[in-house]
Amino acid sequence: MRTLVLTLLLGVGLASPALAQRLPATVTPEHYTLWFAPDLAAATFEGRATIDVRLEVPARTIVLHAAELTFDRVEVRSGDVAVTAVARPSPETETMTLTLPRELPAGPATIDISYTGVLNDQLRGFYLSRANGRRYAVSQMEATDARRAFPSFDEPAYKATFDISLTVAQGDSAISNGAVLSDTQGPGAGRHTFTFARTPRMSTYLVALLVGDFACRSGESDGTPIRVCATPDKLPLTAFALEAAEFQLAYFNRYFGIPYPFGKLDIIAVPDFSAGAMENAGAITFRERLLLAEPGRASEDVQKSIASVISHELAHQWFGNLVTMQWWNDLWLNEGFATWLASKPLAEWRPDWDVALDDATATQEAVALDALPSVRAIRTNVQTPAEIGEVFDGIAYEKSAAVLRMVEAFVGEEPFRRGVSSYLQRHAYGNAAAEDFWDEVSRVTRQPVDRIMRSYVAQPGVPVIDIETRCRADETVITVTQERFTPSASGTSAASATGGATWTFPVCLAQAGGAPQCHLVSQPRTEITVPGCAAEPFLNAGSSGYYLSAYAADDLRRLAGPALDARPATDRLALLADEWWMARSGRHDLGLFLDVADALADDASVDILQALSGRLGEVAGTLGGGPATPRYQAWLREHFAPALAALGPLRAGEDPDTLLRRAELIGLLGVTAGDGDVRQQARRLALDYLAQPDALPAALAPVVLRTAAIGADDALYERYRARLRTLGTEPETFYQFFNALPWFTSPAQVQATLALALSDEVRSQDASGLIGGLLAQPAARDMTWAFVQARWADISAKLDAFQGLPGVVSALGNFCTTDAARDVTAFFAANPTPVAERALRQALERVEACRTFRTEQAGSAARWLDARAR
Repeated sequence: MRTLVLTLLLGVGLASPALAQRLPATVTPEHYTLWFAPDLAAATFEGRATIDVRLEVPARTIVLHAAELTFDRVEVRSGDVAVTAVARPSPETETMTLTLPRELPAGPATIDISYTGVLNDQLRGFYLSRANGRRYAVSQMEATDARRAFPSFDEPAYKATFDISLTVAQGDSAISNGAVLSDTQGPGAGRHTFTFARTPRMSTYLVALLVGDFACRSGESDGTPIRVCATPDKLPLTAFALEAAEFQLAYFNRYFGIPYPFGKLDIIAVPDFSAGAMENAGAITFRERLLLAEPGRASEDVQKSIASVISHELAHQWFGNLVTMQWWNDLWLNEGFATWLASKPLAEWRPDWDVALDDATATQEAVALDALPSVRAIRTNVQTPAEIGEVFDGIAYEKSAAVLRMVEAFVGEEPFRRGVSSYLQRHAYGNAAAEDFWDEVSRVTRQPVDRIMRSYVAQPGVPVIDIETRCRADETVITVTQERFTPSASGTSAASATGGATWTFPVCLAQAGGAPQCHLVSQPRTEITVPGCAAEPFLNAGSSGYYLSAYAADDLRRLAGPALDARPATDRLALLADEWWMARSGRHDLGLFLDVADALADDASVDILQALSGRLGEVAGTLGGGPATPRYQAWLREHFAPALAALGPLRAGEDPDTLLRRAELIGLLGVTAGDGDVRQQARRLALDYLAQPDALPAALAPVVLRTAAIGADDALYERYRARLRTLGTEPETFYQFFNALPWFTSPAQVQATLALALSDEVRSQDASGLIGGLLAQPAARDMTWAFVQARWADISAKLDAFQGLPGVVSALGNFCTTDAARDVTAFFAANPTPVAERALRQALERVEACRTFRTEQAGSAARWLDARAR
């Protein structure tokens, strides 16, 4: 699904009632015939749903899903009998009960419903979108909002085929899951009707409905017609997406050994969209900025992002659409697999992108969430729409993908591919559970995939391993100890709180200059014997394991020495990450992490520099502007200013790697290190960019605009605002300026940005980005929190609940004091927000972890800086 826009997107639907429950298993849908007639001006639609079902038992009542629909007529037919049913809505469970005047026998029946609905402004179901003075009707059904577009059995296990037709105004076109079979005039003057080909069996959440003056660019891949569509003014921005989709579809056909199952492929940019993208079968919808690339200008990061999201959604056509999870508790079978698979075609298409490092970075994002005390397991019991919405998170996506990468590396890429293909073929056009997957892959690979997967899917958290080595004769005995990791910074293990949780996973060890040797561990303590006697090995060689490694201080310093350069960049990244988490947990002094950071300061990989810059920024936050901050900033300038100076002045035609390195150094020095010269340089570049759009490469613009905003006057703020109003057809450039607004932090500027967030100038999908961005700024945080409390009703009314409300709540985790946590807790006790309950718990845990980390490690950083000064 629904790709997360990282910030990472959390939640689905608005605050759905907590009473919503599963349907009784007494009726099974087999086919839907759906007709829709949207009135864009009135923001309403007429509909007719004819559902062929099988009554599993004799029935006097039928319960199906319907929300915000008004039923005009309901007829149920069984054989020669046709009866009119009385429809009784239950808004609290989002269901409709049809009461029949007589009992109908078990067997085939047909439900025929005429109804009306509203094209809502909540970015869910069948809803209204706007662009360029025009209106569009578009859809977002996942997870539980098909019921807002048509009466349905709106659960993933109820797969059926669909015949869909749309009657629209002249001048508008329509897109749905199937290819267009006909476009005929009427019914009625000024309207025409599109009829689409019957779909294969699929779940209701995959239905797509789009109406408007969309314009499309056409291509094909392996005989499948492909179109990339957008509003007419943005059609020139679709070429890159089409090129990516053509390559990726052919790749997945080869990888799975199963031809693309949905006939045609439309990929559509939608002006207003709550998710990042949505894998509707044969009609994938996207946020504009995740699909549209400015020709000749798009940065490598934007190209990579677009290609990655397209790849994710195309992978879903097999994982999620062809084979669908039985219920939302196994959402990872959709999202984890699509996330894992997304990088595969990219690695073949654009090897220069080095997507393996992106995967390694994503794994660390998963660890940050998975380390929290309240984190859920990959498989989580959910029942209500609000509960379902909250599992679209980094556990379903990044953690699940990381575990799959680990298993693939353990059993081998080709055996794993064969197991995946066999699983898909066995369950094609049906549903599956986690056990179906790992049992099949275990059978095909003859490896204990089931044991590994079960241990990670059934319990929360990430394991951390310690090792002890001793030489015995001519061999080394390595004792591996595992327990659950927690970043409490309190020095206490989570193992006691979790009953001594254990995982089954491969530990891959590498001695200096040697190839990795992998050993499966499954007990709290495991002994491994390797030939020869040597120093402690590198503990996650290849960095494919989903676990953290705790090194003894002397071994860490040895590994971070000159030999580190010879290890792959993924291993260097893992060592940096491991030591960061050891400092966060209180296992190690923060000074040890700074030793590793010092060793990697001149690393040749820009990905290492990006990771290092982020962690060093977190260290600055730990210092909290205290007495050690000036010395820390001076150390940063001493280490990294020469690297920026060595790049020289910005030159036309710089290669992507140099641009990314320059961008990271500007951010690290100008933002974290408070380098006034770099800030002034950024301001000059920003002014040049405002005057001449070609003056700054797209890869450099975001960090330049952010850095220039720090401490800037109102004149520059207003110039950013004015530039935004001219960028309707340039999504990348628009968000460069838009995302820089929270970096202006004078009180007047903060208030202006907050007012903008709730104004009609900002789409509801984007408002949380401004509010959350301000909550991330220490200078703006208190003022923004006061605004959030005062305007919570307005915020709740405007923001969608897929990423909007949970995103704002999650951003409260940027606080770092007990008083702030107490204040946040009290506010949400008085203002319950069901779609963000999990986000709230995790935000409060991040506040506490930050407070404890600051208390216990700020002194360590100061001592380390003192030692460096001597």
